[in-house]
Amino acid sequence: MQRWLKFAKYLGDYNWEPVIYTVKNGEYPELDYTLEKDIPENLTVIKTKIWEPYLLYKKFIGQKSTDKINTGFLTEKKKPGLAERISVWLRGNLFIPDARIFWIKPSVKYLLRYIPQNNIDAVITTGPPHSLHLIGLKLKQQLNIKWLADFRDPWTNIDYYADLKLTKYADKKHHQMEASVINSADVVSVVGKTMKDEFEAAYKKKVEVITNGYDEHDVPAGNVVLDKKFSIAHIGSMTKTRNPECLWQALKDLVAEEKDFANHLQIELIGKADISVTDNLIKYDLLKYFLKKDYLPHTEVTTAQQQAQVLLLVVNRTKNQKGILTGKLFEYMLAKRPILCVGPIDGDAAEIIKDTNAGSVVHYDNRDEIKHIVKDYYLKFLKNELKAESFNTEKYSRKNLTGSLSQLLNNLTA
Repeated sequence: MQRWLKFAKYLGDYNWEPVIYTVKNGEYPELDYTLEKDIPENLTVIKTKIWEPYLLYKKFIGQKSTDKINTGFLTEKKKPGLAERISVWLRGNLFIPDARIFWIKPSVKYLLRYIPQNNIDAVITTGPPHSLHLIGLKLKQQLNIKWLADFRDPWTNIDYYADLKLTKYADKKHHQMEASVINSADVVSVVGKTMKDEFEAAYKKKVEVITNGYDEHDVPAGNVVLDKKFSIAHIGSMTKTRNPECLWQALKDLVAEEKDFANHLQIELIGKADISVTDNLIKYDLLKYFLKKDYLPHTEVTTAQQQAQVLLLVVNRTKNQKGILTGKLFEYMLAKRPILCVGPIDGDAAEIIKDTNAGSVVHYDNRDEIKHIVKDYYLKFLKNELKAESFNTEKYSRKNLTGSLSQLLNNLTA
């Protein structure tokens, strides 16, 4: 969401006027009204109603209608039951490509009138949800308008694709839809190099990279006081595939081996955490150092990132791990605190961290190396010398990235 909020914020600086088309009554994991400050004055925002099957889903699995949905197959308090496992199968095989499928038909009907009447030069769709790309596909087919399809995450190669329990028919349908979108769009943009390489290899089509980034204006005014504890902070949801068990093992070792480490250690998780994370913290006797906070407004998150002694980034341990490049990395960069990245050492995130000297990257299973890095950070913390040494980060500013987007649009409509 922030990717396109920031593009909308800065596109006017490059002589493009964004018009936002979105849902009136969507279901979201969280709502953060502090982000409204980034919405440009006089921005045209169109909203139409959507029907989503989430009320039926909640009733089926025994949730209240007011309960928030979770993302990424995250379960905080219990193992998934039979009803939840059945609902996953239904979601994967009946709602293709996703639960927003019922918005496609009314959106196309509405936009077929709106676009010609309002002299729209180009359409941009961003997914997931990939139903939005199918709206773009139908508009392209019927209006032949210039179309940019932006992928914030992969489609059939997304980390939870295998968890959808797809039949052969559903899997084939997903791949056909993906191919239709990529082959029909005038321009395809993605957030990282690996996704670009995968799409280009599969579809023999040039793909553009515009990464996520940071916004300098998100830095809170005034001086930020660092945490007094040796805090290792993870911001955002920690799903099962992001649970860094080797880190917990290394921290247990350091508690036993390093004098006073236990007195200084603080593990901060801001956001939802899968039950496997809590189980591991209990298993390795770390729960006493654990500070859990639920979702915070973005303004408070930015402050928390700047206060942390170390910022923890865990890349999902899935088959597409090399290409996972979350927006969190760039916000961490803005905080100018050392980043500890647990993930593939040859992935997109690792390459950017190394290129900017923003922190350390260590493989999921390298317990000794994780322990070595954390101990080094800790000794610097004791000397009040722990700080980021990053450079070459300007290209990841949201304004500069919007300049790259505007150039794609200029070329598209020239």
